[in-house]
Amino acid sequence: MAGMELANSPVVWLFASVIIILVLLQAVKFLTMSRKAANEVGLSRKDTNRAIKTGIITAIGPSVGIIIVAVSLISLIGNPLTMMRIGVIGSAPIESMGAQLSAETAGVSLSGEGLSPEVFNLIVWTLCIGGAGWMIFCFFATASLSKIQTKLTETSKGEYLLGVIASGAMIAVFGSLIGGEMLKGSPYIFTGVVAMLSSLIINYISDKKEIMWLKEWSLGFSILISLTAVYFFI
Repeated sequence: MAGMELANSPVVWLFASVIIILVLLQAVKFLTMSRKAANEVGLSRKDTNRAIKTGIITAIGPSVGIIIVAVSLISLIGNPLTMMRIGVIGSAPIESMGAQLSAETAGVSLSGEGLSPEVFNLIVWTLCIGGAGWMIFCFFATASLSKIQTKLTETSKGEYLLGVIASGAMIAVFGSLIGGEMLKGSPYIFTGVVAMLSSLIINYISDKKEIMWLKEWSLGFSILISLTAVYFFI
């Protein structure tokens, strides 16, 4: 069985569907708990429904950006795994990075013909273990991290330091990935530069005009702009 045949097999669909169902049940449980808490603090049903509606509308922007990346992931790791990972973690860039690094570790290209069942198995374990680390850490450390963040943000220096650390970590990770791709030639360099400039411009407009949803779409828009630009460049 080839890697993509395994990726779209009924067994993978079964396990992926079970996880998505659990996530949906969890969402329903949280919604029920929020309605109960709203009644306890005296919020009217109208205010509660308005808050839920606002949350749904706010979620559209980030979802569209994730969908754009998910479409490209489907052709690389199959439908069920993409659904499972994006549905649970919701971070398309992290999932893309994990899949790419797994394939490269096995000595094959994620978009090439070397995706065997063994490589697909490696990708699955990498993504699942990587995601589990976040969840386990958050479960045990959220309370402590919240106290640390509150303590740091009490001063301007602490808040600035927190921003520098977070930004530095993201720049290092994605800089390493895009740097490796740029070594492949001028089309890759052009695509990377266009994507970076597009992302910076979109985020600048978002901050300047206070369009918060636009920042959530920046990833998807950057991908579309860079792919369109490189199509005409080549």
